Amino acid sequence: MPPKAATAGTPEDWLRRAKGNLARAKQPKPKEAFWEDLCFDAQQAAEKSVKAVLRFRRIDFPKSHDLRQLLTLLESAGQAITGEIWDAVDLTDYAVETRYPGPAEPVTRDEYRQAIALAQKVVKWAENIISPKRRK
Repeated sequence: MPPKAATAGTPEDWLRRAKGNLARAKQPKPKEAFWEDLCFDAQQAAEKSVKAVLRFRRIDFPKSHDLRQLLTLLESAGQAITGEIWDAVDLTDYAVETRYPGPAEPVTRDEYRQAIALAQKVVKWAENIISPKRRK
């Protein structure tokens, strides 16, 4: 049986959640927190942004953190996706691999900064699709 599609909420709802994750990811890192924690929020911002576009295009999607899978679904439905948005697939590892103790290397401040930059691009891309009047 295929997984139940996660299609509740409007595109705007998903985009608001994405922006919330991005805002949290950009907060100063608490002393006892890990860069991985902030990168998880950056990944969630990108993931929820992609899901916002999927909702906008009325495309059902699986419950998945895999940005490559979600972007492929969008592209196969005719949505143009630039290389800089495809670069965000690198954020997928922050959804699972680095969230728990294990073999993953600790995330550095530079990697965190890269994660934020990628997430910001994906959020802006989604916003431009869903709310083109707000383009700046």
